[in-house]
Amino acid sequence: MDDTMEKFTSQTSKRRQSTATGHDSKPQAGDTELLATLGYKQELRRHYSTIQIFAVAFSIMGLLPSIASTLAFSMPAGPVGMVWADMASAMPTAGGLYFWTHYFASEKWKNPLSFLVGYSNTIGLIGGICSIDYGFANMLLSVVSLVRDGNWSATRPIIYGTYVATVFAHGFIAIFFARIMPKIQSACIFLNIALVVATVIALPLGKAKNSPPVNPGSYVFGEIQNHTTWPTGWAFIMAWLSPIWTIGAFDSCVHMSEEATHAARAVPLGIISSAGLCGLLGFVSLAVIASSMGRNIEGILDSKFGQPMTQIYYDALGKSGALGFMVVVMIVQFFMGLSIVLAASRQSWAFSRDGALPLSSFFRKVSQHAFMRYQPVRMVCGIVVASALIGLLCLIDEAAASALFSLAVAGNDLAWLTPILARLLWGGDRFIPGEFYTGAESVA
Repeated sequence: MDDTMEKFTSQTSKRRQSTATGHDSKPQAGDTELLATLGYKQELRRHYSTIQIFAVAFSIMGLLPSIASTLAFSMPAGPVGMVWADMASAMPTAGGLYFWTHYFASEKWKNPLSFLVGYSNTIGLIGGICSIDYGFANMLLSVVSLVRDGNWSATRPIIYGTYVATVFAHGFIAIFFARIMPKIQSACIFLNIALVVATVIALPLGKAKNSPPVNPGSYVFGEIQNHTTWPTGWAFIMAWLSPIWTIGAFDSCVHMSEEATHAARAVPLGIISSAGLCGLLGFVSLAVIASSMGRNIEGILDSKFGQPMTQIYYDALGKSGALGFMVVVMIVQFFMGLSIVLAASRQSWAFSRDGALPLSSFFRKVSQHAFMRYQPVRMVCGIVVASALIGLLCLIDEAAASALFSLAVAGNDLAWLTPILARLLWGGDRFIPGEFYTGAESVA
């Protein structure tokens, strides 16, 4: 990677001169040429538009499915984007975080830190696959329980079997339907937003009609409870896992950058817009859910359907309404898992391209076979197998399964923070703005 960095520095010296006063208003070189200045050749197919790059991150964030999957973390307590966008525009490569860390860090620290960031990011993304698909398995099985009026509950082997089938289905679709994946991502935008709008309207109306009254604002925004064995303060902090896990997919835009058209602009716009829109709609959704749910939180958490969100829909809308909404939530969550398999495979492929992963020479190969051309098929398969193995944790108990969510958050948080610190501590004037630049605000 050191040779790559030297090449990047020398080939971008002119850009440094043109950006001495801030943002370079001239268009960037073509995507392939810009990637070449980073030391890499174009190997993947560029067929994702700006809106489709945004859709990848927005799909993984998932809003309602993510909220549903993590209610068990947030309910017991009671009812970073600009600097990233700049670096993504300046250096749009699938490796992203570890590449930026290596570029900005001092000579002493660049290799160990980029190694740490790369592995943290890889593990965090695999943890994301595990947690999303585990959440999907629980949703699917909760729908089965709902159909049977709560008279059936899934065993841990059934949950794991459903989880593994989901992971392998995502791998199959990611490999053999890659050409239509951008269109699938576009459709996910509308499906996500439609689900949020429908939920925000239906839950309060159903609650007011079937089991009034709707919870007041003092309860929604001021009621602190503790249904854990932790002190109340820690229970409140633990509830943050839900929004952090939900909104933490913005780095997926970076990992898809080598398949984006006009990546220097598409990727940063995808980061900012997906995080911003998800934050806004997520707040509204959670406020409505808190106002529409029953006040027996322990009863919701211990729902006979095995899923808190299913119980909330059931209480407000009845069996038919809950079934209809949960089927849509389940479909959206399935596409969440598909999107993160894409992002995780691209990041791990880039890491293997730099020789950092075991068996890198095997996994870095890009397929040239029909229907799979320009796809890192071997890495997709590797990611799927790794996810299936790590998912064995869900066979132990619920606490072990919860570690899948913690793995995603902890691994990615470390990977996200390090390149920003490296830029602040050592980057100095090494940062060369790309086509998208927010100026001094990016390091404020």
